Amino acid sequence: MTTKPTKQLDTFPNPKPERDFLISIRLPEFTCLCPVTGQPDFADMTLAYIADARCVELKSLKLYIWSFRDEGMFHEAVTNAILDDVVAACAPRYARLTAAFNVRGGTYPTIVAEYRQPGWTPGPATVLPA
Repeated sequence: MTTKPTKQLDTFPNPKPERDFLISIRLPEFTCLCPVTGQPDFADMTLAYIADARCVELKSLKLYIWSFRDEGMFHEAVTNAILDDVVAACAPRYARLTAAFNVRGGTYPTIVAEYRQPGWTPGPATVLPA
């Protein structure tokens, strides 16, 4: 296999750092292991962030997400760990990771973790005509 999972998140310069714009990346194939039973857990994750100076490179994000496949972590822990690593890699103005896990024991947990750069506040919402 020429491509392997990795914990390294690569970045590139934000092409428009003077503007707040939302980058939304859907990651529908996340897997990790239940730390109690060892059974696989599956999630559809969405990373939404407003970059500052750097953006996350997509192939490295895919390989990073893949790196959790054999790790046993609770849903809350893995969601927060991923968000922490994204923040450490690219220092965004804002980031939100939504992790919608598949059914386990009759429950569908969704974990949402957010980060705001100190001092950053969003601009006013734009209301478009109907």
